[in-house]
Amino acid sequence: MKGEIPMTQDIMLYQYIWFFTIYAFIGWCTEVIYATVNTGKFVNRGFLNGPVCPIYGFGTVILVYFLTPVKDNLIILFLGSVILTSLLEYITGFILEKLFHHKWWDYSGEPFNIQGYICLKFSLLWGLGCILIMKVIHPIINRFVMDIPKFFGYPLVLFILLIFIVDAYVTVVSIYGLNRKLDQLEDITIKIKELSDELGENISGRTHTILEKNEKLKIRFNELRLKQKEVLKERQLIHKRLIKAFPNMKSNRFYEALEKLKKHSK
Repeated sequence: MKGEIPMTQDIMLYQYIWFFTIYAFIGWCTEVIYATVNTGKFVNRGFLNGPVCPIYGFGTVILVYFLTPVKDNLIILFLGSVILTSLLEYITGFILEKLFHHKWWDYSGEPFNIQGYICLKFSLLWGLGCILIMKVIHPIINRFVMDIPKFFGYPLVLFILLIFIVDAYVTVVSIYGLNRKLDQLEDITIKIKELSDELGENISGRTHTILEKNEKLKIRFNELRLKQKEVLKERQLIHKRLIKAFPNMKSNRFYEALEKLKKHSK
């Protein structure tokens, strides 16, 4: 098992940070290729702006740490991979939904799914993919990382981590900004519906007072429609990218507003 798991803690941490970085990038490439094949065009499928998918990085680090001792037993390796990756995907989806009030992916249409966070088909695919990683890809990645000169590797990986942290901060701020935008759209939509109902109730009125009231309602109605269009036209590249990266994203609080924004972002 020489070269697989470093013995000193500082080298182990250094090595696993590199594993996280490399596999997060490989995961991003995998997602982009998958999306390109399905849609026929390039889509940045990462949660962050940079070319990384953190869940792949965390997932592979967990697999390497826990399953390296059993990597020669294919049955245990497969079952362990299915369980660990499914748990990670479920927990990640659950936490992201609670934090940001959006369901970023949804397997509800797939058979044998659990609350739309995970499903049997992709869990089994993860299991097969992890066998490929542990038996073929990881030995190459491990040797590559160990061959990086430490005087170069340490500052480089710290720099990459710094970029990752900044990217994560910008993304989180942008998501909360998206929620504020959706809240504004939802509020405008509710007011438009209320005005429409009030106009409908007064449509048969012919008295001077009712006609005057209707004119004021129409002016307010047009103002709200104009404001709605302005909010929809606000161009924020990160919001547009997130919507394209997660086309099946659903909002717990602002379902109708998000659907409007999705249509406008196409």
